[in-house]
Amino acid sequence: MLNQLRIAHQLWLAVVFTITMLVVIVGFSGYRTATLQARGDTVTQELATRLDAANRWMGLTQTNAARTQALITSADPVVEATFKDVIAATSAQISEVQKSIEAMALTEADKAQMAKVAAARKAMIDLRGQARKLKAEGQHEQALALISQSYNPATSAYLQTLRDFVQMQRDAAQAWQQEQVRARAHTAQMATAAIVVLVVLIVLAAFWFIRDMQRSLAQATQWAERIAQGDLSATERVTRGDEFGDLLRSLQTMASALGRVVSQVRQSTDSIATASAEIASGNHDLSVRTEQTSSNLQQTASAMDQFASTIGQSASSAQQASSLAVGASAVAQRGGEVVAQVVSTMHDIHHSSQKIADIIGVIDGIAFQTNILALNAAVEAARAGEQGRGFAVVASEVRSLAGRSAAAAREIKQLIGTSVDKVQAGSRLVEDAGATMQEIVQSVQRVTDMIGEITAAATEQSAGVSQVNQAVGSLDQMTQQNAALVEQSAAAAQSLREQAQQLAQVVSVFRVDSQGAVATARS
Repeated sequence: MLNQLRIAHQLWLAVVFTITMLVVIVGFSGYRTATLQARGDTVTQELATRLDAANRWMGLTQTNAARTQALITSADPVVEATFKDVIAATSAQISEVQKSIEAMALTEADKAQMAKVAAARKAMIDLRGQARKLKAEGQHEQALALISQSYNPATSAYLQTLRDFVQMQRDAAQAWQQEQVRARAHTAQMATAAIVVLVVLIVLAAFWFIRDMQRSLAQATQWAERIAQGDLSATERVTRGDEFGDLLRSLQTMASALGRVVSQVRQSTDSIATASAEIASGNHDLSVRTEQTSSNLQQTASAMDQFASTIGQSASSAQQASSLAVGASAVAQRGGEVVAQVVSTMHDIHHSSQKIADIIGVIDGIAFQTNILALNAAVEAARAGEQGRGFAVVASEVRSLAGRSAAAAREIKQLIGTSVDKVQAGSRLVEDAGATMQEIVQSVQRVTDMIGEITAAATEQSAGVSQVNQAVGSLDQMTQQNAALVEQSAAAAQSLREQAQQLAQVVSVFRVDSQGAVATARS
């Protein structure tokens, strides 16, 4: 119950309890001392009054005894008359003193002694009356004998009872003083015992308080050491409501928060490791495809070199055909030979055109494959995310170049088709020229025109092939750069995977509550 209070409240409660107990002890001691003092003053005053009255009584009795003896022994009437009145007055005073003493609060022993004093007084008064009567009757000798034989012993006995009463009062006063001393000593002992009990209670409370604080500090230290060692699974219930409870709850909250963070880091580490493995696998596949693309581009470059050589040969053949056509116009007599040469040349051009058409078909297929590879590369770069953004740009450029190459190849194919058609027409014309020599000039002119067109087409084909060759070279260079980027991406993915494994090893030091980890994973 006390550990639900704040430490300051507990200390104030202990201080208030201590002060209250001290006030109670001091108040009780003061009250008892004051009570004893008041009662002691009252009893002492009563004893003193009683003792004074008894002493006065004894003095008056002795005075009356002496007066009685003088009265009996004296023959002077004046002395007799004087002492008679004085003795009566003193007897009256003694009666008043006796009544005042009897009116006081007497003990049973005092009352018994007062009864003895009253009986002795009565006996003495009776003897004194008898002696006075004998003297009044003239029996002087008998009166003296009564005084000496009976009155004086009775007076002595009477005075002795008074002395005994006085001694009893003195003994009572002394006993009362001793009782007062014992009562004060008992009060002091009670106060001392209460103070000792209070001190013991304070010591026990201090021991309990210190032990409770040490136990709470030890528990907090133990939790802190467990957290420092990586154990974040502290789930003990904290029932204290003081500052130590706040400290333990703060440590438990910190451990729970760290546990959630560690669980999230573990999950993130696993996700990073899985993602890095997938990235590494994707980069490996992309690297293989990039190498295949580079190999295909090298083959395309080699084919384009051959195609350029064929185009050059076609241009040279066209120039030769033009020269032959001019010579045929100048030397008609050699028309037959020229026609034969033209027919042979036309066949060569026809075969060359077919080869060019085949090469253009290969170029078109290569451009189509390059477009597909560039599309795949863009998809892989999109999967790579931020690191594949540059590669996506390169893949887009490759697709653009592949499209341009395909367009140029289609144009060349159209031109080659046109050339083939024209070559076929020229062949038919040359065959017709063998039958009709009259139209040889016109046929040669037409052949010259056709050869000029072939020359122009061959020139355009050569320029287009040169552009395609340059594009293929650029594509090959870009593909090699892409391969280097893919290798760098693979190395970065491997490094990321290794760092994720190192992070997982570091986080594995922490031990978290399985229920807390499951709750974090679900959230």
